[in-house]
Amino acid sequence: MHIMEGFLPPLHAAAWTAVSVPFLVFGARRIVRITREQPQLKLLLASAGAFAFVLSALKLPSVSGSCSHPTGTGLGAILFGPSVMAVLGAVVLLFQAVLLAHGGLTTLGANIVSMAIVGPWVAYGCFRLARPIGLGLAVFLAAMLGNLATYAVTTVQLALAFPDPTSGFAGALVKFGGIFALTQIPLAIIEGLVTVVVINLLIRISGDDLWQLGFGPRPCRVTEVTT
Repeated sequence: MHIMEGFLPPLHAAAWTAVSVPFLVFGARRIVRITREQPQLKLLLASAGAFAFVLSALKLPSVSGSCSHPTGTGLGAILFGPSVMAVLGAVVLLFQAVLLAHGGLTTLGANIVSMAIVGPWVAYGCFRLARPIGLGLAVFLAAMLGNLATYAVTTVQLALAFPDPTSGFAGALVKFGGIFALTQIPLAIIEGLVTVVVINLLIRISGDDLWQLGFGPRPCRVTEVTT
């Protein structure tokens, strides 16, 4: 991740693009609804996209000779839901493909499915399940497992496109999974910790906005009393 330009067979690239379209349409409608009903959240929405752009642009060499990186999509999924992150993640991936040569246009659909759809849905589901345990732990698990889910899907995508000549899909799954595993697990843990720090910071500086999204107690307001 990102799967580079031209790497996938055309039929695979087209199929993953078709899978991504309904999620993008639904996510776009969700964003329109949020910005109409709660326009004060636009800045926070943009910040979630910027967070994903910055983190996922950090290419770190893997011990296996590939590159790995955080995804940053867990934050937006936690705040706004996974459907919104489908669109924000798609925008991030498009800009990275055009400006940074991370990924590509022909493989954009496949990268959207892994990083902007499956990753955020896993993050959101983990957060909802773990929320009763505590906010910090729920955020950490959501961001970490969303990151790992992204690479798990990428592994499946590559194994489907390039099955091993001897062991087929299963052998290719092990091979491609091994490329990411050693590097991605510590990166996922780091992303989880960073996301917890960011959530705590947002609660302090944007308490009103996060309270409307269901995070933390309602901020106390100090009213000046004059006589």
